[in-house]
Amino acid sequence: MNKLTGLARTFAAAAVLVSVSVPAVRAQDVSEDQIKAARATIAALGVTNTFDNILPRLAERLKNTLIQSSPNHQELITATVDEKALALAARRADLEREAAAIYAKTFSVEELNAITEFYSSAAGKKLLNDGPIASRELLKAADIWAAGVSRDLTQEATKSLDATIGAAPAADAGAAAPAQQ
Repeated sequence: MNKLTGLARTFAAAAVLVSVSVPAVRAQDVSEDQIKAARATIAALGVTNTFDNILPRLAERLKNTLIQSSPNHQELITATVDEKALALAARRADLEREAAAIYAKTFSVEELNAITEFYSSAAGKKLLNDGPIASRELLKAADIWAAGVSRDLTQEATKSLDATIGAAPAADAGAAAPAQQ
């Protein structure tokens, strides 16, 4: 179990370093109205939903690492890590508080309310749901457009330059010129 203890300590130290390196926004810097409006905005946007899988992924990664070191203790490792992860699940609320404080410092109450109102509407929900699809399709369209513009620019510029400079490109001019005697 010595290897397990060392790995667990390394994992814990890394987690502490990550949490310390993220600057915290103090809730005391904003009003309760701002925090309340920020929480509503966060809920409407679903911005913290992507963080729901952090703890389960960390627990899975730790289990895999510990089991590789001590495969004979797989059941004990799995049960222990799952138990400890469940005990830490309540800390998810800390992230919600931080997110609310960040949004409260970034936006006024009026702005937060307007954002929440829009993203709670049918149009806002559709934008959240279908916006990434529209963005992906727009990027495809922009690539096709850019390829067409590039082709046309090359053709038009080459045609114009050929008419002005001559039909032979500069690189071929030296090779094509006949030698004089």
